[in-house]
Amino acid sequence: MVLSVNERTFTPEVLESPTPVLVHFWAPWCGLCRLINPQLTRFQAESLGKFKLVDINADQNFKLANKYRLKTLPTLMLFQAGQILYRFEHFRGRDDLDTALEMILQSYTESSNYQLLESLSCHINS
Repeated sequence: MVLSVNERTFTPEVLESPTPVLVHFWAPWCGLCRLINPQLTRFQAESLGKFKLVDINADQNFKLANKYRLKTLPTLMLFQAGQILYRFEHFRGRDDLDTALEMILQSYTESSNYQLLESLSCHINS
């Protein structure tokens, strides 16, 4: 189940979470945002509790959208211990998202070294 987060609940639900949190910034007018919801829900189920999935309506949470310098929607960010480990934007399609989610899950499962995720981010976006 996807938890909706807002500016008031962001700190306890995301920044202070004991588990990594995948944040989905979206907006009601964004068709691609709605299109990827099933993929994100499947990712959460496949991760077997390793990740928490939350969504944030960027239109209703303007301060968060500005703080994280959103340039496009949807934007996904993986947080651990209050730090951004991974940022994914500028989707080219569903396959692109599936590849990124599989790589995140595989990298997290194979290694507890979060630096691997940072190098993964560079690889996917290049």
